[in-house]
Amino acid sequence: MSESANATTTGSTAKAEPTTATRPPIVEIDGLGHTYGRIDVLEDVSFDVPAGEVTAIIGPNGAGKTTLIRDIVGLQEPTAGTVDYRIPDVPRPIGYLQQRPAFRPGQTVKQAIAFYGSLVGETEADTVRRLERVGLGAATDRAVGALSGGMTRLAGIAQATVGDPPLVVLDEPASGLDPGMSVRIFEIAEELAAAGAAVLVSSHNLALVERTAGRVVLLDDGTVARIGAPADLNGELGTESLLDAFDAAVAGDSKTVSVRGGST
Repeated sequence: MSESANATTTGSTAKAEPTTATRPPIVEIDGLGHTYGRIDVLEDVSFDVPAGEVTAIIGPNGAGKTTLIRDIVGLQEPTAGTVDYRIPDVPRPIGYLQQRPAFRPGQTVKQAIAFYGSLVGETEADTVRRLERVGLGAATDRAVGALSGGMTRLAGIAQATVGDPPLVVLDEPASGLDPGMSVRIFEIAEELAAAGAAVLVSSHNLALVERTAGRVVLLDDGTVARIGAPADLNGELGTESLLDAFDAAVAGDSKTVSVRGGST
């Protein structure tokens, strides 16, 4: 687990740019395990998710990514370990985008998001602003059932960020989308982190993860194979891209190496 520390200055009043090691964790996962029947899906998973940064979970199909996400957001209980939230007292602590966002049939986009906003005291103006932020400002009066897959995902992100939760979790947000829409969704993740949120993303789009994530958690067969910034992973493994690092880590023997902050 990383520990929070205060940034230091040298010779001026300017503050050092926070790094993963100095940003406070919003959630800490410690020794997490999950078993379905006799099948161990997750085993001894530990890492934290700092504020103001995108943390990405990657791994092969069946590595346990969605199970881990569901444990973190509280949709199910892990069978071992803990999920420790360090979230301030706010109306909505966690925003969650599932892989297939669903809305009430017959509603417009604005009605769908405004419903969730009303639960935390947001106004219609807040709803419009939120939709504009994700690029749906021109689609506020369109029926949610008439949206494309990419636009539905954008509406799901708008819903997930209602109330400006400190922790935003996006499960495969770019799955099945065209390149332009995928890029936009990861840009939104960056914008949310820049505004101070802890953003946790699971994805198979390693090129966008490499561009966006401050830290990557690589799961393989339910355990943490590697943790580190994309550049650190490449340096540790002697690779030039996150895709190459992914291939090298999954093919290698070591499954407990962290290139930032010790073993996991």
